[in-house]
Amino acid sequence: MTPHHRTPGIPAAEAPPPGGGASSGGRRRGPGARLLDLAIGRAAARAAAPGGLLFTERQLYYATCRVLSPGAALPVRIPHTPAPPLRLPVFTRALDARGRQSVEGLLPPVPPRTGGVPAVRNVTGEGGTGEPDLYDYGLPRLLVCQDPAIARMLLANHVHLEAACPVIAAADALPLDPRLAAALERAGGATVHVLHDAGPAGIALPARIRSALGPLAGVRVTSMGLVPRHAAALRLPSGRGPAPGPAPGALPPALRPAEADWLARGRFAEVAAVPPARLVRTVLRLTRGTRPPRSSLRSDLRGLRATGFMTWPSA
Repeated sequence: MTPHHRTPGIPAAEAPPPGGGASSGGRRRGPGARLLDLAIGRAAARAAAPGGLLFTERQLYYATCRVLSPGAALPVRIPHTPAPPLRLPVFTRALDARGRQSVEGLLPPVPPRTGGVPAVRNVTGEGGTGEPDLYDYGLPRLLVCQDPAIARMLLANHVHLEAACPVIAAADALPLDPRLAAALERAGGATVHVLHDAGPAGIALPARIRSALGPLAGVRVTSMGLVPRHAAALRLPSGRGPAPGPAPGALPPALRPAEADWLARGRFAEVAAVPPARLVRTVLRLTRGTRPPRSSLRSDLRGLRATGFMTWPSA
């Protein structure tokens, strides 16, 4: 999460852990801390399902919030953005007491950028320069993530390979490498997907990338979300930042008045709050576009009549 963000539901002063949780000095953990430890274990199993997905610490935090809020899974859902039921400092202390290495599937933190070197390795190599010959070809799609940890999570789960779409963090994409811009233009009809938080900085990110691209022929920049209505429909926990939202003129025209008011109150929701499996499915669906019809024996035989070298015999 970028430094100007504020963690949802966290005031300046930290509250003590519930139930007299684990503390330094080897004191005995209370029942509240043991209950939270069980919730973290269950949340980790849910975050990894199905198929052993890898996830970030922030995604584990929100998964733990869902475990502690069973009402969020009820079939009747009224769109809203509730406050998280668990304070992040309490979760962090419980995770420290449990030991991060004991949580299967938890990714390590993204290392900070040092000396201008990107923190997230994308499909084209470290900082996009590991395989310079790739820039000689057209690049039909690109995914830019506001959160470096989310970009790393998608890469760790091989989303870039399955979608045939490079994934890069916004901090590594801006300023835009001229060779990358040329590869997008060369593809003809390329799309730059932007995955961002529902907050002032995230809402403004697609416009920043569009401005960085300049007048490239046939290159389209599209927001994958989140926007406030997505957060409300998914009932994602939201926080409140210290600064007001952007001025009305800076908001995208497709944003609804209620969403503009939500942002003006300093509200925001993070992509990390979306369940990992749902996030992966959504990214794959939007980057790959519409899927071809499901294959069947009937359609395969019909297709063989007119395709390829081994066509259906006419006699």
